[in-house]
Amino acid sequence: MNTPPPTTDEAVPITCADGQRLHGHFIARSGGPDGGLPVLISPATGVRQHFYLRFARWLATQGHDVLVFDYRGIGLSLHGRLKDCRATLADWGQQDQVAALDWLLAHTGAAQAVIVGHSAGGQMIGLLPNHHRVARLVGISASTGWFKAMRPGFRLKANFGMRLVLPLGTRLTGYGTTALLGLGENLPAGVALQWSRWCARGGYATNAVRHRPEQDFHAQVRTPVTVLHAEDDDIANAATVADLLRTLPAAPRQAHCLRPRDHGLRQLGHLDWFRQSHQSVWPLMAQAVRGETLAVAGAPSGAAARAHP
Repeated sequence: MNTPPPTTDEAVPITCADGQRLHGHFIARSGGPDGGLPVLISPATGVRQHFYLRFARWLATQGHDVLVFDYRGIGLSLHGRLKDCRATLADWGQQDQVAALDWLLAHTGAAQAVIVGHSAGGQMIGLLPNHHRVARLVGISASTGWFKAMRPGFRLKANFGMRLVLPLGTRLTGYGTTALLGLGENLPAGVALQWSRWCARGGYATNAVRHRPEQDFHAQVRTPVTVLHAEDDDIANAATVADLLRTLPAAPRQAHCLRPRDHGLRQLGHLDWFRQSHQSVWPLMAQAVRGETLAVAGAPSGAAARAHP
């Protein structure tokens, strides 16, 4: 892939409805055809926005204005001590993604945008009251992370780490000690504990709005959803992806499982999609952003076949 021309990253503040201030970076389109929709990159749990900047800059060269941001309690959006942060995982969807989407649409004047959601970033559209302003959702490694749908060996590891070590570490330190488990940045306690419960129960964000129908938009979402996951991903596998897609019954939805070797890669896993070393998959991600038919080797994953209404 050719080196893209230089782009300018503009640091921007984003204010949520509850007054919480987030920090993001806006990258204006610097090439490609006219008419590309703006793109909101919503990070994975415990991953800072800077991890996505190279991909965001490349996407800007493909004709898209791009916004990437940190959720409350993460990276540049952490104000004060982590142990004092009262953020929850539900806040990341109901407040932070909502505000980031509104900011991007207001700044660009577009009626709709595309969300590229990495892992948790692609799992919470059912919490967004402005979901109708999302033209497409492209979920990268997006699933419910449901422990029971993981292979036995990894399931034991996930249960031990997320249901025993993480709650104990949170009680001792006042924050989620996810870095100790190799799960990205340490998290606000409320985020870490809610994350653990949602993965244990399945259905992910539906757990946030159970018995709260006025806040539950899962059945109303009609945004086309495309999930890309990797053959070597222990978290987002065919079963956990299917568990996510079933929560959006009215949305056109499909999932594709990629084999790393088909893209000249030894591994792809859960996180590597956005690394510059793995840019061979970026054109496929851009196709999904544009809503094009994907040229993926093999058939769509089983999740797609089971999820279509």
